[in-house]
Amino acid sequence: RRDLYEVLGVPATATAAQIKTAYYEQSFRYHPDRNAGSAAAAARFAAVSEAYRVLGSAALRRKYDRGLLSPDDLRGAPQPSSRPSAPTPPPPRAPAAARRGPVPPPFDFDAFYRAHYGEQLEREQILRARREQLRLRREEAAAQGRFRLLSDISVGLIFFLGFAI
Repeated sequence: RRDLYEVLGVPATATAAQIKTAYYEQSFRYHPDRNAGSAAAAARFAAVSEAYRVLGSAALRRKYDRGLLSPDDLRGAPQPSSRPSAPTPPPPRAPAAARRGPVPPPFDFDAFYRAHYGEQLEREQILRARREQLRLRREEAAAQGRFRLLSDISVGLIFFLGFAI
C-alpha cells in the first residue's frame, strides 16, 4: 500500500487547498498529453489522480487516515471537482400577473380576527381609554394640589408680613 500523502508530496497535516495545489502541479507535470509515450509519466499521473481522488474528498480522507478505506469506498466515490462549482441559477421570475400588484388574499384574516377576538379588542380599547382618563385626572389633581399648596403658603406669608409690620 502506498502512502497517498507521499504521492502528492504533502504532509498528512496538509489542508484541502494544499492537497489541491499539489495535485494540480503534479497532474500538469505528468499529464499524458505533455509526456506522450512515457509509460512512467502515465503511471505517475494515474497514481497522482488516485491519491487526489481519496485525499480530495473529506469523507474518503478521514477513512484513509483511520485505515478504514476499502476498495468498495473507491468504486462508489465521485471524483473531486477540479473546477469551482457552477453558480446557482437565479430564481425564476414571477409571471407578469404577479408583478402587477398585490393580489387580495384568498382568506380575510382581519375579518376572522375581529370575529373571534372582537370582544376582547373592544374591552382592551375601553380599558386603555379608562386608564388614560384616570391618568389625566391624577395629573389634574396633582396640579390642583400644587396650586392649593402655593396659594396656602402665599396667604400665610401675607398674614405673617401683615402682622409683622
